[in-house]
Amino acid sequence: MTRLEHLGAARLRAGLDEAFALIAGRFKRREVRLRARSCIEGLLSGLERKTSWSLAEYAGEATPDGMQRLFSTAKWDVDGTRDDVRGYVTAHLGQAEGVLVGDDTGFEKKGVHSAGVQRQYTGTAGKVTNCQIGVFLGYATSRGRAILDRELYLPAASWIADPPRCATAKVPAQVGFATKPQLLQAMIERTIVAGVPFGWVTADEAYGDNGPLRLFLESRQLAYVLAVARDHRISTRTGPIRADTMTGQIPKAGWQRLSCGPGAKGERRYDWALVATTSPAHHLLIRRSITRPGELAYFLCHTPNPAPLPELVRVAGARWTIEECFQTAKNEIGMDHYQVRLYPAWYRYMTLAMLALAFLAVTRAALSHEPQEEPRPSRPRPQQNLITISVNEIRRLYAQLTRPPLDERHAHRWSQWRQRHQTGARRAHYRRQQTKDR
Repeated sequence: MTRLEHLGAARLRAGLDEAFALIAGRFKRREVRLRARSCIEGLLSGLERKTSWSLAEYAGEATPDGMQRLFSTAKWDVDGTRDDVRGYVTAHLGQAEGVLVGDDTGFEKKGVHSAGVQRQYTGTAGKVTNCQIGVFLGYATSRGRAILDRELYLPAASWIADPPRCATAKVPAQVGFATKPQLLQAMIERTIVAGVPFGWVTADEAYGDNGPLRLFLESRQLAYVLAVARDHRISTRTGPIRADTMTGQIPKAGWQRLSCGPGAKGERRYDWALVATTSPAHHLLIRRSITRPGELAYFLCHTPNPAPLPELVRVAGARWTIEECFQTAKNEIGMDHYQVRLYPAWYRYMTLAMLALAFLAVTRAALSHEPQEEPRPSRPRPQQNLITISVNEIRRLYAQLTRPPLDERHAHRWSQWRQRHQTGARRAHYRRQQTKDR
């Protein structure tokens, strides 16, 4: 492993310069371009909350107006930037056996004005709550993992069926209702057109149980390992059988104990069984917990070319990588800290957050593949058996090594600005309350 002393401020800044240079041409005005760079630096910083206010203060600006314009009205090519982020990830992490990972995550929000917000279930909170849902396409290889694409889910009844509400949130008129699997399919199509190397697609039950999505992947001859529900029916010689019914028909010798990849606490070992169907390209993969045999998971596999069980297990295990991306993006980069309401603003914030996350993943990959430095025989080897540095630790190092010097006058000006804003907001709330009481 490369010594951490090599990961200094100059190297980190140079790495971010390289990443930002790829998207710099998407910003026509120098002012907007510099502000976007400052925004990404703020996302990588140690700020407690990464809102327009805090990002603007970190960037040395006098008010949040400019940062808010970056997300709302400033002119820049957000989809082109997304494509550049995808190219950056592909250039540094791309592998032919890479896995596209689809999933969605929730962003809890107050109020009713944020695009796509409504009371709906999100696994992030584990309950029905007021939130937005974003659908994302992750990319996982042995070199690292990152997020390639993003789409905001707009509910049919509360949003698409209410054109005035959509217009207020700046939802383009041509945007119609699309289910989450349809949004994922659109992102996969863009990835194919872009020439991203990958060999597999995986996702959870919400996508695996969607027939049209599976048919789309099969029509493109794409291999997949998709989670399906226990009542999913597979075709056998004796007729359709539920997935959970097949479990009881597997002999003891039909199970193999394999790891689906390393986890935080060691190898993630399970018992696995592969069940044939009437289609030579389709199999049912069953995962059984070793310590709790009653805990089962089911995966439908489509393999245009035969694939061994360990390979299917590897792909099934790759699904957790997007959960890791979400966790890092939210905890370290502030992906869920945004305070934007407009539909275009959501895409702008997410795209810049994706670049910040990709920068961390690429930096980690570069460190992991550098040749080990041979220490002098007389020197101790305190770092000999350290694990590979995490993207979280790289983000913390970036924050510590590149933070701007403290400017007390700037800090006090911002404190006074916040007080004035909060005073005005409270006065407006009191006026509205008095109006209601009359």
